[in-house]
Amino acid sequence: MTETDVRSQTAAVIPAYQDEKHIGDIVSRTREQLDHVLVIDDGSTDQTAQRAREAGAEVIVHDQNRGKGEAIKTGLAHWFAAANPSGGGLYRQIAWAILLDSDGQHLPEEIDRFIAAAASVREPSFFIGNRMNDTARMPLIRRIVNRYMSSEVSRVCEQKIPDTQCGFRMLDRQLAPELHASGHRFDYDTEVLIIASRKGYRIESVPITTVYTDQVSKIHPVRDTIRFFKLMWRYRNISRSSSVDSEL
Repeated sequence: MTETDVRSQTAAVIPAYQDEKHIGDIVSRTREQLDHVLVIDDGSTDQTAQRAREAGAEVIVHDQNRGKGEAIKTGLAHWFAAANPSGGGLYRQIAWAILLDSDGQHLPEEIDRFIAAAASVREPSFFIGNRMNDTARMPLIRRIVNRYMSSEVSRVCEQKIPDTQCGFRMLDRQLAPELHASGHRFDYDTEVLIIASRKGYRIESVPITTVYTDQVSKIHPVRDTIRFFKLMWRYRNISRSSSVDSEL
């Protein structure tokens, strides 16, 4: 499959919450790369949805904040649901989804790198951005946390993933239904990698630029750290149980 073929079958999903300052610019730049761009406004009280529409995106609005994971699930269902009543043939043509954040930390111009990677593989793959070759602009605490979490998640996935916390990703429609049982907030980013790995997907890293904007992180340090450790504990126990069962 050529890069042109992959691009024509790819749509963007951009979860957004209280991002009126950046979302218009992100949508405009993403539309220069892809014909189909969807923003899920996850219960914002500012002008996020209006700015996204003005920039040319389709917009779905959650009536309340449900979390990043739920916003992404809404976007994937929109593009990939077999019985989407409003899409006609278009939704059957979309084979890939690009996921990127709304706050400017991901450069839409680098979507080309994911398109090229998808066009070059012949096995089931999940593509994730890798910022760890460009850490000079990454805050020290983020760098330390990313390396630690990536090491732990790689162990559970049984394959090396240098930057598991990066939200710039590309996945195919065959994997999407499996992701609807995953986490609903920031634990979603981790759990989908584990699910994809256990479904036989190779996690392919795509080098991207490290960008930190003036946006305040929406990650809750205590709450989301607890969720991460609970998630790791649960999947490690599943692995142990599977190993015991296989020996019986």
